[in-house]
Amino acid sequence: MLGYGLLVFLTVPVLGQSDKAGKALISKHLKASEMADKMAARVIQDWQDTNPNLVSHFKPKKWSYDLGVIYDGLDAMWQRTGNVAYFKAIQQNMNSYITNDGTIINYKASDTNIDHLKNGRTLIKLYKITGQKKYWNAALSLWEQLKVQPRTKEGGFWHKKIYPYQMWLDGLYMGQPFYTDFAVMLNEPKYFEDIANQFIWMENHARDPKTGLMYHGWDESKQEQWANKETGLSPHFWGRAMGWYGMALVDVLEYYPKDNPNYTRLVNILNRFASAVEKVQDPVSGLWYDILDMAAEPRNYHEASASNMFVYTYLKGIRLGVLPTKYARTAEKAYAGILQKFVKSASEETIDLMGTVSVSGLGGKPYRDGSFDYYMSEKVVDNDPKGVGAFLLASNEVALSQMDKPGMGKLLVMDSYFNNEQKPDFFGVQKPWHYKWDELPNAGFSFLGGIMQSQGLKISTLYEAPSVANLKKAAYYLIVDPDHSADNPHPKFVESTHIADLKKWVKKGGVLILMGNDAANAELTHFSELAGSFGIRFKGDSKGRVPVPTQLETALVEVPPGNEIFKSAKNLFIKEYSSLILTAPAKSLLTDADGDVVMASSSYGKGHVFVIGDPWLYNEYVDGRKLPPTFDNFKAAQEWVTWLIGLKK
Repeated sequence: MLGYGLLVFLTVPVLGQSDKAGKALISKHLKASEMADKMAARVIQDWQDTNPNLVSHFKPKKWSYDLGVIYDGLDAMWQRTGNVAYFKAIQQNMNSYITNDGTIINYKASDTNIDHLKNGRTLIKLYKITGQKKYWNAALSLWEQLKVQPRTKEGGFWHKKIYPYQMWLDGLYMGQPFYTDFAVMLNEPKYFEDIANQFIWMENHARDPKTGLMYHGWDESKQEQWANKETGLSPHFWGRAMGWYGMALVDVLEYYPKDNPNYTRLVNILNRFASAVEKVQDPVSGLWYDILDMAAEPRNYHEASASNMFVYTYLKGIRLGVLPTKYARTAEKAYAGILQKFVKSASEETIDLMGTVSVSGLGGKPYRDGSFDYYMSEKVVDNDPKGVGAFLLASNEVALSQMDKPGMGKLLVMDSYFNNEQKPDFFGVQKPWHYKWDELPNAGFSFLGGIMQSQGLKISTLYEAPSVANLKKAAYYLIVDPDHSADNPHPKFVESTHIADLKKWVKKGGVLILMGNDAANAELTHFSELAGSFGIRFKGDSKGRVPVPTQLETALVEVPPGNEIFKSAKNLFIKEYSSLILTAPAKSLLTDADGDVVMASSSYGKGHVFVIGDPWLYNEYVDGRKLPPTFDNFKAAQEWVTWLIGLKK
């Protein structure tokens, strides 16, 4: 076993999101990033300006799944841009629904309402990022609800206790991505089986064999007035219901184990879904109707939330490598239609989203019979959070698809052999940590991994010692902060056999990336032997110290004009780094104010080596939560990755 395998990661592997040459899939004339920023500004403005005692579109009084869609949109934008305002907005808004001990205000577990689980994904992320226990306690309360959620006879989750024996397409989105997050943390096969079955059973019951579309709801008991007495199905194909189902599929597939047999089944369901939805797209506007298959009905209308959800599903599916790139044209046409029909300017900095149906359901009081007349009777409103959240998600995916992917088809492997610190996870199980792709707190590399993936690179982790054989598929190999005995009671040092193999691999064309640390925080003696074989050694000093926490400028490294790597990033924050000593053929790439070398590279055979004496680009100094905007580390990370990709022709 070579130890390969893509780790699950917040922004997921970018597989197939451009053509073979790495060019953008979607035209850059659609100002998706700008539109997302303006819509987010509208949300944040509303959250700040709204009287806490009043209800607004974006801040309902009760615990509501609507918020979770917006949270997901803002989170995706934060990952793509590094703009911490989006994270702060999520956290501040969530805090208004959570007490200090993790009690969720106005939430009743006894309702067993699957809608209430949606926001649990945000709670888990907030806990992973901040370590604040209140978020974990709140997420655990939702997990306890899921464990007792009533089920149909075959095991499908009821939508709510007040809707017995009923599965709705909506419920798959509300429950299954949250369920998947817990399944990943627990690494429990039975949970993954259960998650897949929810989709399989829903498709088995609700999919129309003629059109491939799926009915809004299914009543196992066949007792509801809206239910067909033979099939138990509601009468119509509601656009947003199918939008929820599609988004649920791609959000689950993002983290679902690829070696699980049900992974392929879920991918096949998604592809059937994508084909059916494309067939009912309005060929003129690119949009979708509220009732998908009734375009000729005069009262039917193009609906904003469903149209955005389908754009998101198509593009994220392409990005995950589970949908063919042909659907990019479908998504591009739809997004152009969304901008034309549903988006209007609210100010120079903000926009509004029109055309979202406020709600559509089945049963309840007053009774909703699922008829076409019923669906047409629901209000269509502006700035509904379901539509706004879907617009943020869709716009973010369009923006990602508009980026060139120069690293397309290239694999970057990160070491977890020399750097293999362990600590207990949420459930007390020892797990690797410190500079890992899937690690969201300060010490993680989740942001750097996302930047790499946004430029087309595939990322994975190698848990064994490097060799020519197990690096055969890798274009890049990254070693960060190798362990010493203070980090790991059983550290694994770089030995002569490792150096010999890595030299052979580089000589054949590999790009070796070495990120050290100052002497107090990394094992530099052996690591320097590896770097030294390419003309670069770690001096072992500790520069860029910050003795006064508020005086971050003591770790400033300024980039001079004309730098080979950094074209627009000028002010870099690099703390407690070891400077470098060079001999031929190595060359300096960046020096500090004292003239000491901070970054260097060396060519060897067909390959290259890059060295810096610090882990540098971990989340703490990239995600915007700590550094003020006067530092350019996020932009620097983007430019550094672009430069690295360019080394491998």
